[in-house]
Amino acid sequence: MQLLIKNARIIDGTSEHQPQDILIKNGLIAEIGANIPLSKDAQVWESKNLCVSPGWMDVGVQICDPGFEHREDMRSAVSAAEAGGFTAIACMPNTSPALHSKSEILYVKNKSEGLKSPVTVHPIGAISLGCEGKDLAELMDMNNAGAVAFSDGSKAIQDAGLLLRAIQYARSFNGMVFNEPYYKSIASGGQMHEGKVSTSLGLRGIPALAEELMVQRDLSLLDYSGGRLHIHLISTANSVAMIRAAKKAGKQVTCSVAIANLCFTDEKMVDFDSYWKIQPPLRSQDDKKTLLQGLADGTIDFICSNHTPWDEEAKNLEFPFAKFGMLGLETAFALCRTFLPKSFSLNDLVEKLSLAPRRLLGLPVPEIAKGAIANLTVFDPDQEWTFEANYIKSKSKNSPFIGQKFKGKVIGIINNEQ
Repeated sequence: MQLLIKNARIIDGTSEHQPQDILIKNGLIAEIGANIPLSKDAQVWESKNLCVSPGWMDVGVQICDPGFEHREDMRSAVSAAEAGGFTAIACMPNTSPALHSKSEILYVKNKSEGLKSPVTVHPIGAISLGCEGKDLAELMDMNNAGAVAFSDGSKAIQDAGLLLRAIQYARSFNGMVFNEPYYKSIASGGQMHEGKVSTSLGLRGIPALAEELMVQRDLSLLDYSGGRLHIHLISTANSVAMIRAAKKAGKQVTCSVAIANLCFTDEKMVDFDSYWKIQPPLRSQDDKKTLLQGLADGTIDFICSNHTPWDEEAKNLEFPFAKFGMLGLETAFALCRTFLPKSFSLNDLVEKLSLAPRRLLGLPVPEIAKGAIANLTVFDPDQEWTFEANYIKSKSKNSPFIGQKFKGKVIGIINNEQ
């Protein structure tokens, strides 16, 4: 394959370079410079406002394969990731069977590699057998098979002793443990953020306390055990404050946030649109403001799409009966460009969507240099477009953004010699 990217700005997370041509041959960056001659068999990507960055990575994707392929399968998941500009995804273990042993980890790796896709899939192994929160899974075996981290995904670890043992066990091989902070007993029956809006709508709320108590607990466990902990998908102001203080104290803690929680608040619920029903829930304006501050000052390490496919039967229901979750892969970048403050630069975006996730997981960070393996995302940061239902590559269609006008469009990705 030969591809010539014409007159593109290179955004590498540190600075923006003058527009240059990039020639890719057989999966490698063969040349970078001005006015590179065009060979007869080269494909050309050219646009008025083209940018190139190291390929993006999304962490925490629900791929639903194996077991729930009617919602998403490996092929549709990587197609959605490609459309969204991601050259890599790390998938959660909430499948059937769960990704809780070496064989399931190898299933994901082998099946994804067999698709010959430009998207690389990295499995996250389950902390507990079946993601049931009871018995510790064999983390070492999964690590050796290629698991990049360990989590029970959307099922937060309720048992403090289990999480402590997981952190201690993973520490023996420098493994990373993820937990999504959510105490079920405190949020029981909750439908949305607990606040003025939930009261006015007559919906049972999910208190910020359900998240914050678990953040506090997990930080205490980390303090006791050492090791590494990633607090996945925080949504409240107090969570930001606690993690900021822990980082200043030198704890090996990181955290992430879903793009929807940076862009919107619980006011989206006033029409009882179940497509906005997500976990963690959209919070208050003060929470959103503090999340943005945490993103700016480095407390929050990276942004996730929180991609959670559900079929029509699970979402198109009365609000209390609808499942939590929305699609995210195909709109994450456009949401960043459309709704985040102008102070969030393109270099900030590349840091939070590409570089930081890979550093956290110990994966190679793509370089844009002559001779380097081509792992690139190509995009127009200012192109305006409308997201339509027929653009969706996922098997599921649970996106509230159909018909939404966006700024910022992905042109394509290059990875795995494709």
